[in-house]
Amino acid sequence: MASKILYPSLLVILAAAVPVAVVCAAVDRRHEKGGPAAELTPAATAERLAPESFVAATAGVTARTMRMKSGHAVYDETCSACHEAGIAGAPRLGDKAAWGPRIAKGFPTLVGHAVRGFQGKEGIMPPKGGGDWDNVEVARAVAWMTSRAGGNFPEPDVSPVK
Repeated sequence: MASKILYPSLLVILAAAVPVAVVCAAVDRRHEKGGPAAELTPAATAERLAPESFVAATAGVTARTMRMKSGHAVYDETCSACHEAGIAGAPRLGDKAAWGPRIAKGFPTLVGHAVRGFQGKEGIMPPKGGGDWDNVEVARAVAWMTSRAGGNFPEPDVSPVK
């Protein structure tokens, strides 16, 4: 009589326990291979939680800036819309006569105009070219464009604009 009650109950318990054991074994294997658990190391956690200003001041290059686009990529995606044809007074890519006076004002000024926008006799520039770019990406695009017209500004890892 006890076996009629015991065996079905035992089968139900085993039916629930076996899948749990399989899942636990799979999770344990992922941990051994450096899966998601590798992102939980104390150093990785500290980097993610550190204030960005601290990371930028201590390391210069963060994982965030490494994921950012190059100046050429930003130019291709946004800047080229105006700078290819010279729309709204935008200096055309490679036009040394148009870029020369702007380059002479210095990199921080150029980046400031690109980030915050600019209206002047030469034309207008919407903030960040109308795109949703980080200041570093905008600075990289400015460095890339000016290098095509005689400028010599390196693509930055941190923004020169405060």
